[in-house]
Amino acid sequence: MLNTRFVTGAPVWVDMCAPDLGSVSAFYRELFGWELEQGGADVGGYSQFRLSGRTAAGAMAVPADQAPPSWTIYFRTPEVDATVKSVEQAGGGTHFEPVDILDLGRMAGLTDSAGVPFSVWQQGQLKGLDILNEPGGLVWTELYTPDVAAATAFYGSVFGWQTTETTFPGGSYTMVHPADGTPDDMFGGVVPLDRDPAESGAYWLPYFQVDDCDGTVAKARDSGGEVRMEPVSMEGVGRFAKLADPAGARFAVLQPAPGSR
Repeated sequence: MLNTRFVTGAPVWVDMCAPDLGSVSAFYRELFGWELEQGGADVGGYSQFRLSGRTAAGAMAVPADQAPPSWTIYFRTPEVDATVKSVEQAGGGTHFEPVDILDLGRMAGLTDSAGVPFSVWQQGQLKGLDILNEPGGLVWTELYTPDVAAATAFYGSVFGWQTTETTFPGGSYTMVHPADGTPDDMFGGVVPLDRDPAESGAYWLPYFQVDDCDGTVAKARDSGGEVRMEPVSMEGVGRFAKLADPAGARFAVLQPAPGSR
């Protein structure tokens, strides 16, 4: 599970971009209770979604002609520049070069061998998100990719991720955890694109925890969002659904089964 130990290779941050943060902030406030805290000029206007004074996610206004509205997941690295080299050696690419963010840390925007964007974070004063595994916080991540074996090999070479296979009626599911962790530190799954006809294009999908999956889906629909997959239940996991905000950024929600996390 996600945790604030923030070991190498684990998710430490998540943010989204949209042309107009004001238009989506009301949507996320309705769903999760998040309040948008606008960033100043010293961080280029980078903002944060806060819940009861704690950071649940980041946000940035980006013109539509520069990047489509989307969520990005950041993975912890002890040395950003070395990770960039590892990514390039493994067949990935650099979306934007390493940069220092005040004394908070150092980051870079990258793509994996299938062209999926992700970012990396080298901790400074900022270690990571304040809210994980509780309502309104990041609870799981999922990579949709055309080739699961190639994807796990790529991230394994870059971060040392380990994998575990679990079976379910009609198939199996590949889960990943950090090299410095154990299977109890599972933070995500890797899913072949052809398993879900509703998915288009490889990407990382963040899941946010909710108390009431069906109620959250109803709020998303009433608030101008898109319900990409209606709520479904899975034994031992919980009830989840796939959504998109009014700008089109894709994410999912999960109501964990009692005792599952």
